[in-house]
Amino acid sequence: MTTIDLPLLPLGKGRDLTSERGVECPGDLPAASDPDLVARARAAKEALGERVFVLGHHYQRDEVIEFADVTGDSFKLARDAAGRPDAEFIVFCGVHFMAESADILTADSQKVILPDLAAGCSMADMARLGQVEDAWDAMADAGVQDSIVPVTYMNSSADIKAFCGRNGGVVCTSSNADAALEWAFEQKPDAKILFFPDQHLGRNTAVLKMGLSLDDCVVWDPLQPGGGLTAEELQSARMILWKGHCSVHGRFSPDVIDELRAKHEDIHILVHPECTHEVVLKADLVGSTEFIIKTIEAAEPGTTWAIGTELNLVKRLADAHPDKNIVFLDRNVCYCSTMNRIDLPHFVWAMESLVAGQVVNQITVDDETERHALVALQRMLDLPGKSHRD
Repeated sequence: MTTIDLPLLPLGKGRDLTSERGVECPGDLPAASDPDLVARARAAKEALGERVFVLGHHYQRDEVIEFADVTGDSFKLARDAAGRPDAEFIVFCGVHFMAESADILTADSQKVILPDLAAGCSMADMARLGQVEDAWDAMADAGVQDSIVPVTYMNSSADIKAFCGRNGGVVCTSSNADAALEWAFEQKPDAKILFFPDQHLGRNTAVLKMGLSLDDCVVWDPLQPGGGLTAEELQSARMILWKGHCSVHGRFSPDVIDELRAKHEDIHILVHPECTHEVVLKADLVGSTEFIIKTIEAAEPGTTWAIGTELNLVKRLADAHPDKNIVFLDRNVCYCSTMNRIDLPHFVWAMESLVAGQVVNQITVDDETERHALVALQRMLDLPGKSHRD
């Protein structure tokens, strides 16, 4: 029997260049058990004053949300940051692609900080630029590239957004995906949409909001030659869905919905459109995180809800609305593991470093990528309807 030594890094120390999101913290993180962390966070934020603006995504831990100046979803937070041009530092308690969007939308003089560089997004990482460019070339070989309009979900890297900007495409959020698809289909008489990185949002929007059929949709697998599709399948498809998904929303299953309905006849099932098509079909209401929050806020006291989205948010909604019975739509606990990397030790370390005059974990997008990404983002902002919400 042999053992293999793995390059395990102590939290906050060292760097692994082979990892998807390397951890690189020049200083030492406070111990997770430090009883003074809350006081240290407050002191650091007070010391920085108006120089810092802290953004907290809805999926963050309560211990981090406590210090957020604003909370929201990814694009809303990036726009909020852009609305604070006097803030020298934007500390984004979210994940990597969100911090990139904030850097794109804020002034060059502002510095965007991600407390832990390992806070990535598994969905965003499922569509890498090289893979997308290979797919684009393969679609040219199949004779369909001239018909394709690329549409990327906000949950994607800056270079994927830039790809859409360069190739006549657009960005969308979960709130305005239908408006983005409608716009895309209007761009060419024989338009096909390449939608990435989340196949479920693309499928649910196309079928349930645009009136397409499941037969109109094919799935491009970047790990298979030619995406696992024939030229004929590409030619007949109207929606080419990238084989990507959210590791949280993909966990919810239709059989749990059946079990809950059997136990509670009056239960309301409320889910995010990143859930699978089978789950969405069984739900009562489907919508973005903001939609979920507002639905619960407006719900009648005494009503029962099962919510299919990230557990931190579901717990926060349950705590905020004790007059309603709110449960999680899964048998098992399911946090977003990468989002939860932003914890109080990382937050305190980042804030205290700024107080000491050291900028750590700054997220920067190069000028060329930013320019093209802004094109795709602006096309989204020009869409009718709910373009400013996530």
